[in-house]
Amino acid sequence: MTKPKIAAIIVAAGRGERAGDPHEGPKQYRRIGGKAVLGHTIATFVAHPQVGTVVVAIHADDKNLYQEAAGEFGERVLVVTGGATRQASTWNALQALDEDAADAVLVHDGVRPFVDAAMISRVIGGIDAQAGCLPALTVSDTLKETGPDGLVARTVSRAGLFGAQTPQGFPLPAFHAAHARAAAEGRDDFTDDAAIAEWAGIPVRLVEGSPDNVKLTWARDIANADQKLRIDATMFPDIRTGNGYDVHSFEPGDAVVLCGVAIPHDRKLSGHSDADVGLHALTDALLATCGAGDIGTHFPPSDPQWKGAASHIFVEEAARIVRARKGRIANADITLICEAPRIGPFRQSMTDALVAMLKISPDRVSIKATTNERLGFVGRGEGIAAIATATVAYPGVLPE
Repeated sequence: MTKPKIAAIIVAAGRGERAGDPHEGPKQYRRIGGKAVLGHTIATFVAHPQVGTVVVAIHADDKNLYQEAAGEFGERVLVVTGGATRQASTWNALQALDEDAADAVLVHDGVRPFVDAAMISRVIGGIDAQAGCLPALTVSDTLKETGPDGLVARTVSRAGLFGAQTPQGFPLPAFHAAHARAAAEGRDDFTDDAAIAEWAGIPVRLVEGSPDNVKLTWARDIANADQKLRIDATMFPDIRTGNGYDVHSFEPGDAVVLCGVAIPHDRKLSGHSDADVGLHALTDALLATCGAGDIGTHFPPSDPQWKGAASHIFVEEAARIVRARKGRIANADITLICEAPRIGPFRQSMTDALVAMLKISPDRVSIKATTNERLGFVGRGEGIAAIATATVAYPGVLPE
């Protein structure tokens, strides 16, 4: 399959009995780095540019917990009630997917919050119309097999052995058929999705996993994850700058929208959305800081749903993508290039609008305006251009 549509299923209906005091609630809703485990997990998939539909399977008793943990994602995520087993939860989620929702599907454990975009991309790249794919790590520990008496019976060769991780990805039609067959035959003993694929004759290839992609099982796992995120939150040496440029021509109208503010004018800007050049340039600048494509990647002008859309939607989505990758927006700078209208009287309103979109303080927003000295199409009053620069700090270290 070339550039398949990808759906993601996140299974999060377990009770987490091994994760400590049951009064603390299921482990997927425990807080690490100030946010629920499940919230971290969902954010990574929602932010991935190749993932479309996201379905989360939760326990019937956890609707309020889910809303508190991940309600911010709203309609971006479809929530279904899980089953008594992981396999049953996955089947429920599969049945909730429209037939045309995707060509391939990823299935991921809700309690693996450290999955990253690179691993998701590796798995997607390993799926084709016939075969599935899963990330795995070679087994490094010496393996022992015990007898009924608890004594070591033999040492097991680790040659060719791998530890499977998630997300595991499969061509959707074949995987759906495999689950349907397992349900019809009463088979509910599969421990992961690749096991069902193997049983159904779907080839599964391996790609490189990550030692960071741990499954939070025990109370100490959750404590360690919380500590890791809190340390990461205080270490931001990776400063990135993105640039964006946009231009729109004039057409008949009575106002232009710039940086989220409607300004009375004898014409308006022409575009598929509201043609806000300032916000379009800023959207590209934000996405550039994490290699997430551009505004057309996420909001293609060929898509009728964006016709006439308010451009603050684009900026807010770009900011969410940045934050899902643990970025902190340090500064947003926009220069509007036009002969008219005058920008100065509306600068404060524009600043206020950007503060609300980006959730940063006013001193981190700069809006400037200049003319083109009557040179070129801008100088002739045929349109307006904008240049934007965004500075974002990401956790981690700079490459050597």
